[in-house]
Amino acid sequence: MAEDNKADLQIEEGGSKKKLIIIIAVVVLLVAGAGGYFMFAGGDEPVPATLDQEAGATGGQGPVASADLGSALYVAMPRPFVFNVPGAARDRVVQIKVQLLVRGEGNEEAAKKHIPLIESTLLSVFAGTNADELSTAAGKESLRDKAVTKVQEALEGVENSKVVERVLFTGFVMQ
Repeated sequence: MAEDNKADLQIEEGGSKKKLIIIIAVVVLLVAGAGGYFMFAGGDEPVPATLDQEAGATGGQGPVASADLGSALYVAMPRPFVFNVPGAARDRVVQIKVQLLVRGEGNEEAAKKHIPLIESTLLSVFAGTNADELSTAAGKESLRDKAVTKVQEALEGVENSKVVERVLFTGFVMQ
């Protein structure tokens, strides 16, 4: 009789160890899943833009238009700009892929409608630079600032609005 009780106890102990291991594994998985969820899903709320932030984003030009503070949309120029620039040692060929950051669907449509004007304006800005300026990060930043200023001026003349918030270089090759 004593042997039967020991056999029952051994069977129960072996089963409870398996249950304990399974319970610990499930708890670890739940904790890991919850931690992963909070790391990847939490805390990514967009910060509302203020007028001061927009003035800084447009190079001090102020907000694009107060009525067009919609979501950021990107208008890709249909083809990259390829042009020659003079350099100290030799002339260089430059290729720049450009996208325009606009706010709101109205500005997106206006930018698409005036792509020939924007291309012409950008080509005139790009033609006024040289290889030595484009070989530095500061020179590229200066070129972007000039480009956004000139594009905004050109579009303000036909749309009575700056339309474009930023000019982005999404590809830049100089040979």
